[in-house]
Amino acid sequence: MQIQLPEHVKYILQTFRDAGYEAYAVGGCVRDSILGKEPKDWDITTNATPTETKALFARTIDTGIVHGTVTILLDHTGYEVTTYRVDGEYEDGRHPKQVSFTASLAEDLRRRDFTINAMAYSDEEGLVDLFGGINDLEQGIIRCVGMATERFTEDALRMMRAIRFSAQLGFELEAETMQAIRTLAPTIRKISAERIQMELIKTLVSDHPQHMRLLYELGLSAYFLPEFDRMMETGQVNPHHCYSVGEHTIHALSQVLPDKVLRLTMLLHDVAKPACKTSDEAGIDHFHGHPKLGAEMAKQILRRLKLDNDTIRRVSSLILWHDDNPPLTARAVRRAVVRVGIEQFPDLFAVKRADVLAQSDYKRDEKLLYIDDYERIYQEIRRQQQCLCIRDLAVDGKDLMEAGITQGKEIGETLKRLLELVLEEPEKNTKEYLLSQIKES
Repeated sequence: MQIQLPEHVKYILQTFRDAGYEAYAVGGCVRDSILGKEPKDWDITTNATPTETKALFARTIDTGIVHGTVTILLDHTGYEVTTYRVDGEYEDGRHPKQVSFTASLAEDLRRRDFTINAMAYSDEEGLVDLFGGINDLEQGIIRCVGMATERFTEDALRMMRAIRFSAQLGFELEAETMQAIRTLAPTIRKISAERIQMELIKTLVSDHPQHMRLLYELGLSAYFLPEFDRMMETGQVNPHHCYSVGEHTIHALSQVLPDKVLRLTMLLHDVAKPACKTSDEAGIDHFHGHPKLGAEMAKQILRRLKLDNDTIRRVSSLILWHDDNPPLTARAVRRAVVRVGIEQFPDLFAVKRADVLAQSDYKRDEKLLYIDDYERIYQEIRRQQQCLCIRDLAVDGKDLMEAGITQGKEIGETLKRLLELVLEEPEKNTKEYLLSQIKES
């Protein structure tokens, strides 16, 4: 099997070989190349020690020298080179207590997580596949190298990675791998929130976000996202729904673009439904108040998972307003934009459509038509460049001070009052008119 190596990678491998060392491209770059995808990074493994590697190349960075990793810089691009190694005992379910270098490529590949990530390649020797990685790629299977329980006991994050790779590639988890995750799921508590969040986001924004279901089925989400479990276990007896809260959520994920904010919004848009669920005398379920409570719950969950403040703000706002359906008038839509926030308002249409498309057929066409008309009115407002926020007013704080308004709180309150006037009648957003209103008040 021939893989087209970038010129820089060829140069690095040849430099090692000219000096009498072994060297191969290894891991994800080999996997992606075989799948016909362009690798994001090219990693290299060699029997040269870090010191020997540094002696061969002009510009290097000690990125992980303790674990044998040196980054070679060529034309401002970094290539990680790691010495063949054998990991020592894992004490914390994440990191080996120590690593030792080895002269054996086979020993190095044996310590890796999954067969599809344990292949190496060089132009001279071709593909080195000691654990059936090619066969698993062809079969669409995620399988651990060696014993699954050993790999996951060494590093509990690998359980999340298994599901993430299945979601990114559309692969199935091999039976032993799945059973090992079920058994060892509680050990995910050893992993930091930051690392869990990274794998969760990669799963969410993958081509197959429905693989989120595996987090629940294999028992992982119970330890870092128990709210998701409650959603999966909450039914919805209601004409508008044909799935449980959790299954509705999973279907909704596939109806939006693979954007972090949109996918997180769809994951959590109904997170408060289990807490808000009531049933009427006819046995119909209702979830009054779930958007407001859901926005607050989402903030707590995303903080717990160490998301950044901007993402938390945008996601919680979209959740708060995802069920808001204003009258289809320009005035009402302008006010809706102010409520939601002009920055993320366009995302609201994607969220609302995904929500509807993951519901039952009941009144679906009517709901989608409403969203289309809602968006059409919004686009017309934007086309006319109508004022939707204080910074779009025809006057600013300086103008108000020149008109005699005291600097400070009064300026802010005056600008808010003027925005209210303009939201009612956009044509009045002129400097002359707004200043006249100041003088009259």
